[in-house]
Amino acid sequence: MKTATAAVVQDLAPTGVLRASINLGNPVLAGGTPAEPAGVTVDIAREIGARLGVPVEMLCFDAARKSYEAMAAGDADLCFLAVDPAREAEVAFTAPYVIIEGVFAVPVDSELSTAADVDRPGVRIGVKEGSAYDLFLSRTLRHASVVRGKDGIDTFREQGLEAGAGIRQPMTEFVSAHPGYRLVDGRFMEIGQAVGTTRTRRPETVRHLCEVVEELKAGGFVAEALRRAGRSEDLVAPPG
Repeated sequence: MKTATAAVVQDLAPTGVLRASINLGNPVLAGGTPAEPAGVTVDIAREIGARLGVPVEMLCFDAARKSYEAMAAGDADLCFLAVDPAREAEVAFTAPYVIIEGVFAVPVDSELSTAADVDRPGVRIGVKEGSAYDLFLSRTLRHASVVRGKDGIDTFREQGLEAGAGIRQPMTEFVSAHPGYRLVDGRFMEIGQAVGTTRTRRPETVRHLCEVVEELKAGGFVAEALRRAGRSEDLVAPPG
């Protein structure tokens, strides 16, 4: 088991407590309440804290954007976010521990049938502001446009947009509960969820986190954490 040196402990948890930024807005990764969060990210944070020999404080947010802002401001020592170039300026990431998919929902009678069809003039896509898929679509769309809101699906429905973007698991649950909508075929992106810390940390500290994440994937820790949360172990990322 990879344990931390005294220098890594001091660098990663300088207050004596590991402050972990948790995004409760992604139900694949975390759930529960701010007082009692649960899920794979919470389990990984606690395991990292145990290897450092320090207590863990969970700083919970309802959106990835807010979780990132806490990390960038130095209010958190550890974060669990999708790897994206817009975030890498402030955050040093490990390899992903989980891979999830971004998909589109459309009205059931829409002529859009594949993910590629969605990027056309006149198509407006509801997204959760600051999410990984907001960042990705804002960077890659050539013709369609994004409409940001507190929740991408709510924005899509309330404004009568042509499509809504989100993570496959909750999007599948949404269309199952709302017969007037369906998913288009295929994914528009793979979302690599990784552990991160500020770029002010020493290279030794970042290496430690990278090695721990690889151990947790290879040893079955991440798969077991997903199972406990009712998620598929098939989401575990390949070796980094």
